[in-house]
Parts: sequence; structure tokens; C-alpha cells
Amino acid sequence: MSEISSTPHTTRLADHVADAFKEGGALARSLTIFEQRHSQTEMSTAVADILDDGGILIAEAGTGIGKTLAYLVPIILSRKRVLISTGTKNLQEQIYFKDLPALQEALGVRFTATYMKGRANYLCLHRFEAEYQNPTPRSATDDAYLTTIKKWLAVTETGDRAELENIPEDLPSWHDISATNENCIGRECTQYEECFVTRMRQRASASDLVIVNHHLLCADAAVRQSAYGEVIPTCDYAVIDEAHQLEEIATQYFGLSVSNYRFDELAGDTDRFLTGDQVISAEEKDDLQKIVRRIRERTQDFFAAVLSRRNELLGTFAYKAGERMRVSTETFEPIAESGLALTGILGTLEANLAHLDSSVEEVEALARRAREIKEQLQFLLQADDSAYVFYLEMRGRGLFLRAAPIDVSSIVREFLWGRMNGTVLTSATLTVDNSFDYFCNRLGIDDAHEIRFASEFDFTQQAIVYLPSQMPDPRAPDFPEAAGLEVIEILKRTKGRAFVLFTSYANLRLVHAIVKHSQLNFPIFVQGDAPKFSLLQDFRSTPNAVLFATSSFWQGVDVAGEALSCVIIDKLPFASPRDPITAARIEMIADRGDNAFTTYQIPLAILALQQGLGRLIRNKRDRGVLVILDSRIHTKSYGKRFLASLPPAPLTSEMADLEQFFAIPSETQVEGR
Repeated sequence: MSEISSTPHTTRLADHVADAFKEGGALARSLTIFEQRHSQTEMSTAVADILDDGGILIAEAGTGIGKTLAYLVPIILSRKRVLISTGTKNLQEQIYFKDLPALQEALGVRFTATYMKGRANYLCLHRFEAEYQNPTPRSATDDAYLTTIKKWLAVTETGDRAELENIPEDLPSWHDISATNENCIGRECTQYEECFVTRMRQRASASDLVIVNHHLLCADAAVRQSAYGEVIPTCDYAVIDEAHQLEEIATQYFGLSVSNYRFDELAGDTDRFLTGDQVISAEEKDDLQKIVRRIRERTQDFFAAVLSRRNELLGTFAYKAGERMRVSTETFEPIAESGLALTGILGTLEANLAHLDSSVEEVEALARRAREIKEQLQFLLQADDSAYVFYLEMRGRGLFLRAAPIDVSSIVREFLWGRMNGTVLTSATLTVDNSFDYFCNRLGIDDAHEIRFASEFDFTQQAIVYLPSQMPDPRAPDFPEAAGLEVIEILKRTKGRAFVLFTSYANLRLVHAIVKHSQLNFPIFVQGDAPKFSLLQDFRSTPNAVLFATSSFWQGVDVAGEALSCVIIDKLPFASPRDPITAARIEMIADRGDNAFTTYQIPLAILALQQGLGRLIRNKRDRGVLVILDSRIHTKSYGKRFLASLPPAPLTSEMADLEQFFAIPSETQVEGR
């Protein structure tokens, strides 16, 4: 493979980029699917300027622009070390396995790249061997899984659990053998050099391109606060794709969380250490075993008290699984004694571990974990730091106490933008009311170059927006029934082939029940009946299918072609003011004297709506109907802001227009562009 010569100092990178994109250039000669687009070239040269001069570029690139290619080409030609972070693993995989090999061939540039996932995706050699050798009886199923993993170890180079096709995604025991940061012994581990995470980091440190996702990016930045456990090597330049997701993910990872699971895991890991072949005295072992028993007892007492307090405040049935309840210092006052007992026994565990021989590998890691959980639980029980919102969450059998930063702008600025010479942030949806102000304010961006490119798709020919005029207010009790009847009529016209997206599970269940008992014969899939990947696979392969889903299907989902010809959205996607994080942000904005509804809630909902509607048109041959059942888009003054954010497709309130739209052959629509 020939190599492009080093760029002279007098030549701008943007010039080389423009040459690659021009008619008859390297991309046109090598990529059969390449189509020259002025907007793609303009975005690519803007990225090149950031790589040359530094700074921050914010680029809104509508669907069809080809933004991934637009930033990959200048990155490769620059020969600089660049971190690429995506919102989804799917885009990570597309870049690493598809785009980069094609561009290496097309551009004739040699470069190396590493694809990094979160630590929990990788097997921990130390913990696996300890579990494999553990004499404690286990089920035949678990034994078979461990045997399968043992055989896989002989051939894997990455230790990535994604290679284990015969191991369930939700295997509970995977956490016991994965390389999580909390369980990691670090350089003290006897298998540190052979560790899959160590080797991944070494590959990344020697690579030109490092490809991560936002979850790993934020998790890694968060652990850098304690200078322990980071895996992403230092890079001077970064591209943040699907950047609209960043605030939500940063909020998650820069917060604190303590749960009953975390205590159970600490007790279990201490037990495993004590049952291993460790050189400690019988007296020390007996003391630690007693402490572990007390940890389990006091954990049970404490979380039972928390649950009782929750029921006392809300009522047993008022709080649904997955929902969050905001808490304060007063919430925990009646159960303070139980909390103090638990933090006290954690301190005892830490002190006893500190007296053991420090050459024993797990000792320091277990003591560190005990100290961290103790300090975090103390912080959560005080619940008095005004920079955080404190809340309680239930998921399955898990009870979580959490603290999340109310404003992540300064955190993100310090740990991400502040550490880069140049950063590019891009997505199809970054502006509200034709401005980047909302996005910049939320992420602490003070000075940036801004560019916008409209979608390459012809929405005037490829889509139609249907806004029924006779729907009740979505907050009215008769809305679900009206929505169900409307959905039935729409699906008759579209012959199924639809996503029906909801802002709540409650409405999903009510509308689904109405549609299910109608005379429609279309296959219906419902979120929760199967894993997300399986649902999408079944939807794509099943003619005339309909999928009922909530927020996780509003973005990062790609179904091209006739399989998806309609997206129906039940309500304007306002974040619930009952959500503790949303409520705390509304209060903070109000305390500043601003209108939280107009400056925060509406912009957030507009971006979410754009993402949901963006599922429909994914290429130039796609055609379909966008439907919003929420009458407030007509009746409220703020409805104009939502209408202005919709794709430039014809608007209608007549069902007959849907019939006419689908009566026109798709070939006619495409030829008429």
C-alpha cells in the first residue's frame, strides 16, 4: 500500500482533504458507493482546520450528509493521534470494522486503530482462575459456562465477552469474573501484563486512532478524578459523534451510587479471598469472617429500613420499578442509626484488612473498596451537597442510593474539553430554534466554531407529517383510548411497517391493549418481550411488523427500507418533572431567575422529538409518514417551536392524504426529486 507523503508546513490539511473528496479524487476512485457532496466536503475541511489550529468545532450534520466519513478522512490524513467517541457500540463497530479498512485502502495511508469497550466487557484472568478453582459447589449450568470460557481463553486475543456467542448476555456470574474497575487489583496483580485490559490499553497507546463510546469516555474521565483505573490513553484531539447524548451520560458517570448489590459483591469477594489459599492466620481469618457476616446482616437491616422509609413516604404501590424518588437529609433521619451501623462495620473491615500482610494481592483492593463504599454511603446519607441531586431508585431486586451532578457543564469542560488541543462535536440534532446556544450551555462550551448542514434527503418527496386535529389533550384520561383508535387507522393505511413510540410504559400498555384486540392482523412486537437486539432483528425480517417501544428506541436505531414506513409518537417528549434530576435542574434554572420551561424543558423535548422522528428516513429511497398524536403542537403557543423543528415535509391532518401518499409508487417519488 502506497503512503501519502508528509504534509509540508506550507500546505493546509484542508487542501489535502478537499483533494480526497473532489470528483475523480481518492475517494471517488476507490469507494464504489461514494457520492460527492458539497456539505460533506465543507464539514471535512472544517474538521481539518481544527486538527491544524486547535479549538472546538460544533457541526450539526443532518441525515445523509455522511458525517462519519467527513471526520474520518481528515483524521487519517492528519497523522495525528485522535480519540473518537460514539454514542453507540453499533457506530463504534461500523467505524472500526467497515469504514476504517475501506478508507485505509482508498487513501493509501498506513495507520493503526484500537476499538475499546468498557472494562466490564473483558474477562479478568485473575478472578476467572479464582472462580474456576473455587471448590464451592455450583450448578451444572454455571459449571458448563465456566468450562466454555476456559476453552475460549486458549484462543481469544481480546478477552471480549462479545466473542462468546453461547454465553447469555445477562449471565449473572459474568460480573464475578469480569475486569471491572472496582474489582481490579491493578499493577499488584500477578497477571497484570497478560491482562486483557492492560493489553487493550497498550494497543491503544500505540495506535493512531482510539475508538470508544460515550459510556467508556465518561466512566474513564470520572475515574481519573481518583487517578486510578483509567484505560483510555491521553489524546490531544477528539471527535465526539452523537454528541447530543453526552450530557445524560456524563450525569450518570460523574455521580455516585451505592446499592445492596454493591455490598453483596464486597462481602462475596471477601469470602472468596478467605476461602482461597492465602497466608493469613486462623485468628485473622475468623475475625474477617465474622465481619463479613455482620456486613451482610447490617446491609439487610439498612436496605430494609430504606425500603420501609420509601413506603412510608410514598405508599407501597405508589412507586414503580425503575422510577426515581428524590430524597434529602430529612429522608434518612429516621434510619440514621441503621446507616451508621453499616458504615461502622465497613470501617472495621477496612482496618482489619489494613493489618494483614500487604503482599497478599487482594488485600489492598478490598480495603480500598470498603473505604470507598463507606465514604460514598456517608455522603449519600448526608444528602446536603447543593451541587448534587440525591435520589432513590429501584430496579428489579436492586435498591440504589444515588447522587447526580445537577450541572455537568463545568465537569465536562474540565475533564474533556480542557484536556484537548482540538475537539469536534457532531450529531444530526444539536440546534434548537436555529441556535447552538442550548447545547453549548449544557456542556460548558464558551467559544466554538459552528457549522450546520441540512439533511441531504428530500423530505418534501420522501415523507409526510400527519398531525391529527381531533385528539384530546395528552394529559386527559381519554387520551390512551383515542390514541389507540388513531393508531389502528394509521396502521391500516401503512400496512403495519411502523414504530409506535411512547414517552411512558403506561401509555404503551394501554394503547397496545387496544390495538391488540382490534381486527388488525399485523405482527406486533413489544419492548420488554425480548432483548432490544432481538426485537430489531425480528422487526426487520418480519413483513408488515409493528413495534411498540419507549425511549431506548428513540435514537441509535437504524431500520432502512420499506420495513419501517411510519413512525408514530404519542406525546411531545417532555422529561417528567417528577424525575429528580429534571426537577433539580428546573429548580436551579428558576433560582437564577430564568424560565426553565422555555430554556430547558422545551429545547430538551425538541431534540428528543427530532431523534425519534429521525428513525424514519435513513437513505434516499426511504419513504414514510411521521405522526405526532399530541394536540398541544396545535393548541399551545410553544407548539410553533416544535413545528419549526420538524423535517421540511408536507403537513396534513387528513387521513386520506396518507392513503394517497402510499398509493404513489416509490419509484415515482424518487424519480420526481
